[in-house]
Amino acid sequence: MANLIAERVEMARRGQNPYVICRMQSGWLVIGDVQPLPGYCVFLADPVIASINALDEAGRARYSLDVVRAGDAVLAVTDSYRINYETLGNAEPALHTHIIARYRSEPDEKRRRPAWVGYDWPTSRRFDPAGDGGFVEGMRRELSGVSV
Repeated sequence: MANLIAERVEMARRGQNPYVICRMQSGWLVIGDVQPLPGYCVFLADPVIASINALDEAGRARYSLDVVRAGDAVLAVTDSYRINYETLGNAEPALHTHIIARYRSEPDEKRRRPAWVGYDWPTSRRFDPAGDGGFVEGMRRELSGVSV
C-alpha cells in the first residue's frame, strides 16, 4: 500500500518521522505537518490497512480507544474544549484519524464549521519542532502510561 500514510508509518518504525509524538498499541500518534488549530494531530494505524472495517472486533476497539486517549491528552495539554475526530481515507486510502482540537476562542463562523471548511490548510502555520516542542512533550507525559 503505497501512500503518504504508509510512508509515514515506515518512517516512524525506522525512527525517522519527525512528527512522531509516541507509539501506541494500535499505531502512531503524530503532530500535524500544519497546525491550522493548535494541537492538531493524526493517528496512523500500524500495521497499515485500508480501513477500520478491515480490523476484527478487538482491533477496532484497540484503535478506537487509542484515538480517544490521544484526544483526551490533547484536551489536557491545550485549552481546547472539544475534540473533533475524523477518519476519512478518501485522499490517502489507509486507516488514519485526524484529531482536531477546537477552541472557544475561534470565531463563530469557523468554530461551528468543520475545520477543513473553516480554515485555509495550505497556508496554515507549519509544524515547528522548537515552537511545538512543549506541546509534544506534554502529550508524551499525558500518554506515558498508555503508549508502547
